[in-house]
Amino acid sequence: MEKVKKLGIVLLVFSLGLSLQWAWSPVAMSREMTIRMGWFGGPRPWVIGKAKGMFEDGMGAKIKWLQWPSGAAAISALGAGEVDITRLGSSPMVAAIARGVDIYQIAIAGAIARSERLIAKKAIPNIPALEGKKIGYPPGSTAHYTLLAALKVYKVNIAKTKLLSLKPSEMLAAWKRGDIDAAYVWGPFTHQMEADGGHELLATKELRKHGYYTWNNYVVRKEFADKHPDLIVKFLEIFQENVKMYKSDPEKWAKFIADYLNQKYEAAADTLAGLEYPSFEEQLTTKWLGDSKTTEQSNITKAMMDVGLFLVELGDLRKRDLPKSFGKYNNMTFMEKVARRK
Repeated sequence: MEKVKKLGIVLLVFSLGLSLQWAWSPVAMSREMTIRMGWFGGPRPWVIGKAKGMFEDGMGAKIKWLQWPSGAAAISALGAGEVDITRLGSSPMVAAIARGVDIYQIAIAGAIARSERLIAKKAIPNIPALEGKKIGYPPGSTAHYTLLAALKVYKVNIAKTKLLSLKPSEMLAAWKRGDIDAAYVWGPFTHQMEADGGHELLATKELRKHGYYTWNNYVVRKEFADKHPDLIVKFLEIFQENVKMYKSDPEKWAKFIADYLNQKYEAAADTLAGLEYPSFEEQLTTKWLGDSKTTEQSNITKAMMDVGLFLVELGDLRKRDLPKSFGKYNNMTFMEKVARRK
């Protein structure tokens, strides 16, 4: 009987030990947390994780999803501390940093290739023919930056061209009314305008040869990342798993994402295929973000400064507000931990 009592005590202590260990684990501590994540409602691999509850399960927290109409809205929410992690475009991110929003860029969500395009009416044969025409764009977005870069590269006189700031959801109606002759935007809006008599003048990737890079990224508020580094690592692991799932069967997962978003399969598939998804191992090279030791010399860090100077030229930013380098805003420690675990 005495042996049974002793065994019971041992098992109780062991059980309490496991309970305490779980209670102090990062995932358990986050169980009562609500993490606020921002997105734009478009087809992306991480929608798989959103639809399947992978972020809730993996991060051990409740997720509150916030949908932005534009990059400007995301910047405002970050500045007000109303979101913790969000997908963002390269130009809104640069603008946020220059305006003093305390954030880290933690990963490239997708390098923009064909997912954003310049669509015009059939009567407009090429980009120089846009001079004097009305062009819609989402303010503060990567498409806004790329449109202005395209007009500059093709020597279109912006002073003679009417640029109209529109939310993507407003563009199709403006297109149908004849309020705009062209638009630079992403899917499914590009596909809707093409179906209504439009045609493609330019895909974003074509501007890389002229030195213009645009990409989607994930940014996190510095305060949140510093307080919950393990949750950021877990977030990146789940995102990378979503990319792996999508790449394993693009047709299957494009249909899944389209159904979840209530969008047409063709449009969702085209948007997903119009992005490039570099692996974390690739992102940790200077071709993309670089690692903790090399990010200052990376192509993305250099492109961030190019975007900043371009926004200064447009009058959207003041040059004195740009940092000497954007490298310190690329926090690669989280991605490095993910890469080491493989």
